[in-house]
Amino acid sequence: MNGQRQYILAVIEHASRRVRVLGTTAHPTADWVVQAIRNLVMDLEDAGCLARYLIRDRGGKFPALMDEILVEAGIQTVLTGIGMPRMNSIMERWVQSCRHELLDRCLLWNERHLRHALCEYEHFYNQHRAHQALNQAAPLHTVPETIKDPERITDLNIRRRDRLGGVLHEYSHAA
Repeated sequence: MNGQRQYILAVIEHASRRVRVLGTTAHPTADWVVQAIRNLVMDLEDAGCLARYLIRDRGGKFPALMDEILVEAGIQTVLTGIGMPRMNSIMERWVQSCRHELLDRCLLWNERHLRHALCEYEHFYNQHRAHQALNQAAPLHTVPETIKDPERITDLNIRRRDRLGGVLHEYSHAA
């Protein structure tokens, strides 16, 4: 990417902590943002998700047409206060996690490679990463049953699957 700055547009469902990476670009134009929001609204409708609010900052990258599209879909836009990152702390925490767990650990070659890495991280975050707010469950998985039998505990067979060349690790019980 030749040191080129990339902008990532992502949303997160507060209740489930499910993240959706909508895209990345070096030049976030109003048209690009509007198209990403249109795609999000269609995806939410197809999935049967009922979003009521979208919390966002007051960045100039967000055009008024974006808010109009959201209103048509029944989603109210809530603007965060100036200098108040805690108003959207769940998303801010995801940004921090993405930077620490992925972006700080990868050498990304181009925008395509970044998209691939973000897709892998999105899958990892939603399917495998434990979240304290969800009692150590992943957003799209429930907490597995506690193993109470001492003999099963001593005979655990844990498998590790590396993603992105070992940057991310997924652990599971082997059958």
